[in-house]
This record gives sequence, C-alpha cells and structure tokens, in this order.
Amino acid sequence: MFVVYKEAPAYSDKRYSLGSSLSFTLTPLFFPHSHNLFDRGGQWEEEGTKKMEQAYHHRLPCFLLLLPLLVPFAEGGSIGVNYGRIASDLPSATHVASLLHSHSISRVKIYDADPSVLRSLSRSGISLTIDLPNEQLFAAARSRSFCLSWLRLNVLAYQPSTVVESIAVGNEVFVDTHNTTRFLIPALRNLQWALTQLNLHNAIKISTPIALSALRSSYPPSAGAFRTELVEPVFKPLLQFLRETGSPLMVNVYPFFAYESNSDVIPLDYALFRENPGVVDPGNGLRYFNLFDAQLDAVFAAASALGFNDVPVVVTETGWPSKGDENEVGATIDNAAAYNGNLVRRVLTGGGTPLRPKADLTVYLFALFNENKKTGPTSERNYGLFYPSEAKVYDIPFTLEDLKNYKDVRGAPVSGGGGQSTGSDSGGVSKSMTGQTWCVASSEAGKEKLQGGLDYACGEGGADCKPIQPRAACYEPNTVEAHASYAFNSYYQKKKRAVGSCYFGGAAYIVSQPPKYGQCQFPTGY
Repeated sequence: MFVVYKEAPAYSDKRYSLGSSLSFTLTPLFFPHSHNLFDRGGQWEEEGTKKMEQAYHHRLPCFLLLLPLLVPFAEGGSIGVNYGRIASDLPSATHVASLLHSHSISRVKIYDADPSVLRSLSRSGISLTIDLPNEQLFAAARSRSFCLSWLRLNVLAYQPSTVVESIAVGNEVFVDTHNTTRFLIPALRNLQWALTQLNLHNAIKISTPIALSALRSSYPPSAGAFRTELVEPVFKPLLQFLRETGSPLMVNVYPFFAYESNSDVIPLDYALFRENPGVVDPGNGLRYFNLFDAQLDAVFAAASALGFNDVPVVVTETGWPSKGDENEVGATIDNAAAYNGNLVRRVLTGGGTPLRPKADLTVYLFALFNENKKTGPTSERNYGLFYPSEAKVYDIPFTLEDLKNYKDVRGAPVSGGGGQSTGSDSGGVSKSMTGQTWCVASSEAGKEKLQGGLDYACGEGGADCKPIQPRAACYEPNTVEAHASYAFNSYYQKKKRAVGSCYFGGAAYIVSQPPKYGQCQFPTGY
C-alpha cells in the first residue's frame, strides 16, 4: 500500500495539512490525502509503491564505501541541513558556523535572509539557500524593483564572501492559509529578471519548495500526479520556468508522517531504510525498498506526466522527530537516528531512485536544532540533530569519511512518547492511535475501467456488494464511481488493507477521510 502524508504548511509546522487519500501524502507518499501518499503528516496506504523505490539503493553502500573518502561529499549525492531558528535558547550564528564547520556540513538552508546568519557564514565555504518568505510573495509578484532591492540587500551586500547558491521563493505556498499561490509564478519570474539584471542568474538558482500534498495521486509511484486544480495555473508554468532556468524542483518529503498514521500497514524497516522485501509498483514493475524513494518517484512521475522528465529535484526538507506525544507513533531517538543516518548513507553512496536511477540527490535534513518555540505537537520541537547546547541528540554521519564508522544500531521497539510497545508486524511499533484509511474510485479512471474493477471486486474479488444493490442502503447515488468506490473499499478492507489491494489497474486510491456518497457509510473492517 502507499501512504499519504500530512503536509507542512510552513517550515515551522509541517504537520498541519493531511494528504488526501492514503497514508502518506506527498507530504503524498502513498497515503491519506486524496490520492497522495507522500505528504508530510500523512500516512501511507500504498506501501507497495514506496518499497519499490529502494530496491536499487540498498546494494550501493558497501561498494561505494571503498571509494576515496577524503572529500566531504561524493559527486553523486550531497547532504545539507535546515537551520531553523524558532527558539529562545539557540547559540549565536557565529557559534553555529563553527559547529557546521566541525562536522564538515557544506550546505545550509535557512527560512529567511537573516543578516547575522549571512555574516556568520562569510568565508566559511558553506553554500547557502536563503528564503523569500510567503509574506513577501505579493510584493515580489507586483514589483520588479522590489526584487532588485531585495537581492541587493540580501545577496549582493554579502558577496563574494558569503556564497548564496539558491533562493527558495516561498515555502509550501499551496497550503499557505493566506492564499499566496497566485503570486508564486509572477514572483519567480520577477526575481529571475532581477537576478539577470545583476548578473547573478548563472550563479544562483531559484525555485519553490512544495509539500507532497500538492499531489493528487502518489500511489503507486508510477501513477504520481499533481492536483488537477494546480496543473494549468501553477505546475505547468513552474516546471517550464525551472526547465528554462536550469533550476530544480524543491520538494519536502516526510516519510514519518505517513508511517505515524499508518504504522499498522507500513513496516518500520521500510520507513527507516532498513533491509526489507520491498514493494513492487504494479504500474511499471519497479521494486521499492524505502518510503522516501517511493514518495520522491511519485513527484518525478507527476512531472513526467506533464512532459517535464528533465527537471531535477532537490529534497529541501526531510527528517524524523526524536520525541513525540503519546499518539505520535514512531517518534523516538532510535528511529530518528536510524532514519537520518541511513538516509545520509543512501544519499552519499550515490544512485538515484528506481524511476530515476541516474539522478544525483541533494537532500537537506530537518533540522539543525530542536526549536522550543515551535507550536503544535511535541514532535515539532524535536526534529533537531543537535540540542541548543550544541551536543548531539544522536550520532549520525555527515560525510563519506563518517560513514566508515557508521552502523545503524537497532534500539528496543517503542511507540510514540517513548513508551515500550508490545511489538507488531510493522517493525514493533504499536498500532494504537493510527488513523483509518479507505479505498475509493478515481473519477479520472473512466467508466470502462471503473466498471471492470467493480465487476471484479463484486465477483471474483469477494467484496460485499449487497449494499449497492437497488433499494439497498448505498445504492444512491446510482453512479459507477459511487458503486465502484464502495466495492473497492469493501475489497480493500477484507484484504486487511494489504499492499496493492487498492489499485484496480490504477482506478482506485487510498484516502484518510471517510468517503461521502449520499448517506452511505463505508466500512473500515470485516
């Protein structure tokens, strides 16, 4: 199954939006938003897709560890960190620069263009990604002169000592409650014009980070697709802009949210890059060994579906909390160390994803510090790799040299809040408190495909289709889509929400909210 994830509206609160359908929403990976499995707060419902992703990566690390280890990053992959500052107890920017240098971290992303940070990284050799906040998108979209002034103030004033390699224009604007989406494309174009005027266009790339909730479908990965209402006004012009400027699409990917909401169907090992059987994408036969790859390939597939298979992707946020509330399944130090450590190994040792095996990945870990002023659940304040004291929350590698001594040490299986669990088929994580998921028909599949799936589910598939017979409780609305949704869900629930049981040739997807067709109540189990 795949997962839909809850997306993160802004860097400070990743958990707020849920995906649409499955357990992950990219913030749709394969889960609960309506067709999304990779959203960051999401869950994962279509594990199959995700697992397929990593089939190609698990064999790389041992071989690549034999490569020269004198440089901090292999050419095939690069690791950076997000330096968030929503806290009252963080060290000074100067001390942070020393911390980054001591761990050979050569890429950093911040959520603004703070002068103290820009000054502290002067002559550090660290490449910086700065952010033009959502609140300034309107000004950037309206005025080229604003963009020129912004660049002079936040980039030119610090060159060449401080190296700004890219600018994130907004952050997850599609989930911004201030409705800034319509300003995004004009702001990008004006900022690019200003870069050209200042002769910075070859040195600095601009893009915008998206959450997986921007996908309407993420399972299987090969069926990844952007939300219909965003395709024409946003994604087509955005991808065309990125192609023209040679810039990557920025994506925030959080397998944790998919796992958290669907730990009863997503194996923990699959989420943490550990050895597992993998999941085969029924759409193309590729096998995935981790959720991260599956979520990422859903984005690649969505871009390819629009004719932009040449646009690269940078993962601008990903991480795993070391602590959470009692209902935040999997939020533990051991799991955070395993996710981030194994992710670094997977990235630095080279290789792309099953769908893009030659893609070199640049990934920014979230986040440098625990941030005590962030709102929301406990996990939001515990994504840090370091405490404000600069002590490590847990040990992970940052470079190929570090990888020589790295080993993923399995801790005792625990549930959210740090409590001991009783163990389970999903990596020993308690299944309590996880959300329900349903399987529904895709309105874009066409009546012929829906009818075929309906016939199979009610016949050979053994679904309970009595409620959709004439005069029965779920007969109305009398449409193929409504009847197929009921039958697909019945089949899915009878199969215990098993991997691949909500596919029907691409005519179905998983959702995390109860489907609504008239007065019909969809079952969650048999």
